[in-house]
Amino acid sequence: MSTPEASTDAPPVPPSSPPAAEIQDNEGYPSDVQILHLDGRRFVLVGTAHISQSSVDLVREVIERERPDRVCVELDPQRFQSLSEQKSWESLDLKQVIRRKQLTTLIVNLLLASYQKRLGAELGVAPGTELLEATRVADTLGIPVDLADRDVRITLRRAVSATPFWRRIYVLSELMLGMFDGNEVTEEQLQELREQDVLTEMMNELGRRHPSLKRVLIDERDAYLSHKIMNAEGQTVVAVVGAGHVQGIKDALVNHREADLEALETVPPVSPVWKVAGWAIPVLILGAIAWIGHSQGIDAATDNAVFWILANGIPASLGALIAWAHPLTIVAAFVAAPITSLTPVIGAAYVTAFVQAWVAPPKVKEFQTVADDAGKLGNWWKNRLLKILLAYILPGLGSMLGSVIGIGEILSNV
Repeated sequence: MSTPEASTDAPPVPPSSPPAAEIQDNEGYPSDVQILHLDGRRFVLVGTAHISQSSVDLVREVIERERPDRVCVELDPQRFQSLSEQKSWESLDLKQVIRRKQLTTLIVNLLLASYQKRLGAELGVAPGTELLEATRVADTLGIPVDLADRDVRITLRRAVSATPFWRRIYVLSELMLGMFDGNEVTEEQLQELREQDVLTEMMNELGRRHPSLKRVLIDERDAYLSHKIMNAEGQTVVAVVGAGHVQGIKDALVNHREADLEALETVPPVSPVWKVAGWAIPVLILGAIAWIGHSQGIDAATDNAVFWILANGIPASLGALIAWAHPLTIVAAFVAAPITSLTPVIGAAYVTAFVQAWVAPPKVKEFQTVADDAGKLGNWWKNRLLKILLAYILPGLGSMLGSVIGIGEILSNV
């Protein structure tokens, strides 16, 4: 089947005061299906659990029964290719990811993929099977498919950008704990999860704990998906989306809310405040050492400079050692940390990750098993791809800790 393309031809712009939508009953469908009649068009929203066999069956039933003019799915081209070709990690250009400074995004993506894959394995259903099933059934029936979701890379980058640094660590910790949680999830629990009141409470809880993440992962994608669905061609449109998006999409359709796709597809630039702070700290440290040399002598300045090197280099190299990284990576951590801490251009973590990828590149089979290996703590030290991520995380934390210690000591000597 050829890759579905998002529709570019939009129906006429609705009037400024749109008529109220008619919300039909489920017409014999389960509660996961919501039906709307709007401006003479019929929208069938199918809410799914991404690892549920019942969702796969429901998607097939709805599309075969409705025979719509268009099927919209909660996929972007990259995720569609990953699901349909089953080679997402094998095709990963790791060095390109490092050069673009996207390792944090990669880690989040990997943790989510591993967690979903583990749950899917327990139920015998691969994550996203129902979305792929929607494209297959539509293709068999000759129905055009729109990939209606925002590029997952943009979503993750916007999520990282919108989350404060310390909050990112907290969220990553939650993901890690969830991924290593050995409790099994049953099909009955998934059925309960799809109930509207439970989902609403989950979204409210997410909003209370991580409002920036809820805005990017839920609210923005609700707006993006609803815009694509609203502007899909045809009188009857079936939209297959995660159950958590149904209410937001339904509200947007009923109220004719158009989204600014250009704004939603833009990754916010780094705040000028952070850029100024990034250069202000090196100037402060170097200025303090220079002042110490002027007021206390060259020996005092040398002692403080040596302290800065050791305070940064030792924790960073210790982090690389804990990661069981290559000896060259450990040396690189010690050398890079004191230098990179004085420039916002690149961090020690990216230097150590690049060196580890260069001296010990992952094997093909390790790309193939990374989502499974990521769910087992011990495998992070065995799988070379995961070890590169450890060589990014641990030396970076060590360098950060060393910088705090070094700044405190040097300023106390001024």
